[in-house]
Amino acid sequence: MAELKKRILSLSTGRQIKLYGNSLAIGKSLEVGEGYAPNVLSFYPDAPADKVSMTVNNPYKFTAEEIQEIADYNIRLWMELKDNLRKHGIASNKIFNKDGVL
Repeated sequence: MAELKKRILSLSTGRQIKLYGNSLAIGKSLEVGEGYAPNVLSFYPDAPADKVSMTVNNPYKFTAEEIQEIADYNIRLWMELKDNLRKHGIASNKIFNKDGVL
């Protein structure tokens, strides 16, 4: 299973990719990129050297139910991408949702 630690994406194949950010994101078009701006829900230390006490940053004041809805949306997009890869293969542009392209 893939794992992301210290900006290194490790895959079960043994392949490791250094990322610029700290997360991967998927858009409505099913394009995958790095989501390195934790500006929706994140945490930060209360003091510069404080790794014990962290404060949650939730600038939009999302409820737990709203965050779960966002997670479900992203899970659905990842599942659509997996289904499209199975159906069309990695080299086909049919794996993307053209409706989602800006």
